[in-house]
Amino acid sequence: MSRIVRMLRSAHLLASVLMALAVAAPAITAQAHPSGAPARDRSRATPSAALPPDLESWVTRVMERFEVPGVALAVVKDGEVVMARGFGVRRLGGPAPVDGRTLFGIASNTKVFTATALGILVEDGRLEWDAPVIRYLPAFQMWDPWVTREITVRDLLVHRSGLGLGAGDLMFWPPTDITRKEMTDRLRHIPPATSFRSAYAYDNVLYAVAGEVIEAVSGMPWEEFVATRILGPAGMAGSDVRLSHPDSVANAATPHARVEGTVRPVTPFLGDNVNPAGGIFSSAQDMARWVSVQLDSGRVAGGGRVFGPAVTREVWRPVTPIPFRDPPPELAPLRRNFHFYALGLNAQDYRGRRILTHTGGLPGYLSRVTMVPDLGLGVVVLTNQESGDAFEAITYRILDHYLGADPYDWLGAYAAVRVRADSALAAWEAGTTAQRDATSAPSLALDGYAGTYRDDWYGDVTITREGEGLVIRFSRTPSLVGDLEHWQHDTFVARWRARELRADAFVTFSLNPDGSIERAAMRPVSPATDFSFDFQDLRLVPVEGG
Repeated sequence: MSRIVRMLRSAHLLASVLMALAVAAPAITAQAHPSGAPARDRSRATPSAALPPDLESWVTRVMERFEVPGVALAVVKDGEVVMARGFGVRRLGGPAPVDGRTLFGIASNTKVFTATALGILVEDGRLEWDAPVIRYLPAFQMWDPWVTREITVRDLLVHRSGLGLGAGDLMFWPPTDITRKEMTDRLRHIPPATSFRSAYAYDNVLYAVAGEVIEAVSGMPWEEFVATRILGPAGMAGSDVRLSHPDSVANAATPHARVEGTVRPVTPFLGDNVNPAGGIFSSAQDMARWVSVQLDSGRVAGGGRVFGPAVTREVWRPVTPIPFRDPPPELAPLRRNFHFYALGLNAQDYRGRRILTHTGGLPGYLSRVTMVPDLGLGVVVLTNQESGDAFEAITYRILDHYLGADPYDWLGAYAAVRVRADSALAAWEAGTTAQRDATSAPSLALDGYAGTYRDDWYGDVTITREGEGLVIRFSRTPSLVGDLEHWQHDTFVARWRARELRADAFVTFSLNPDGSIERAAMRPVSPATDFSFDFQDLRLVPVEGG
């Protein structure tokens, strides 16, 4: 959920192209005013709050090139909301326009709200950043008992727990009936990919745990706490804290995605169990208020506060180094010197300036929020189509204007990189098909693969004989129903009946010497599959009698 940090899995073949699209680098710590707001150096920057003169036509061109039906855009400069408006339409082919109040899923841009909520509880004296999680959730366990004892509240937010990329996301993605409490309890069954605090790997499930900490300490569910202690005081009355709600809101953007070659509406993501990681729906107007509050150390118009300067310092502080590489030549201005994860934000550099940023991705929604504290600048781009190229091109056009940089063709650059990435992906998929032994046959009759398989952290997956083939069903995930097509040997491909999932997966069975099935393993067919489909983390073992 996002990063997009992005919500795409990149293969080694595509890394040189796609890694550049997840722009990143570590951050230096800001020098702060006594209020906690960072000192602003306006040298080499556009002094006026005026927008780029061609911005409207630029946004329109970007939307047309990347087939984005609707965009909401907010720009904040030195405490002033310079822009908070919409472009395009809420639904492809429909008449309703996007405006400044249209709701979009902001996905992982929710994470900084969760970090801020914890900071408010620290301010209240009810929580400590570096206290162990088990102080507040005594039953909480990770795979390793030592990590269980040592992991802190801060660790929940900074992607250094040892879990692999997206580990455990199948407990909520696609929507499941697994509760946040169940997710927290099941973490103990997920083995680590690295040692504790040794490497960066983006996760969502620990933000769900953070939501449980907030409830345990405050006595309010995450949704209630964020609504009453953050959204209300910040003046974000139009925003919602539940993924399940905006489906019935009149002024909400419809999610779209490219499915089998065509951009079309897709099913909204309606699962509330991961709200602390990606559940907020917001608008350009409300996100402008949020960015203003962030840039002014918690202050709101009229002199009140949502939180104090100490929260700003902790949330913005770089913690986990993130590896990065040089971008492709078309995106040379994105070459950076550092990249860190703070608390719900990426801290990195752009053209010599420190920026704080995050991306978000849900089915049919992508977003990016960027702040340049030294310039008092904030840029929010919300979209209702899964094109990261669009929000990047718009964001950097605006940043360059306020930084006083020479004009750069971000639209042409991202378009060129996208063409090359799509070509590389097609070549990879063709190569995979060419290596297939289509003449091979499965070791067993189809009935021999049927049964119930259990993974310790997800639960049960069933395979049944239906008609002439096999059908796979994930017991807690209604949309994960697919037909198993033989690929080669004892490997099948799960073709999900909900084609908009875009997540077909290999299912490979390992046999015991007596011909019975020892286990089944899965992995996505395509490297472009969203990383939250973490099929590769499942260890499916047949259930006796299943």
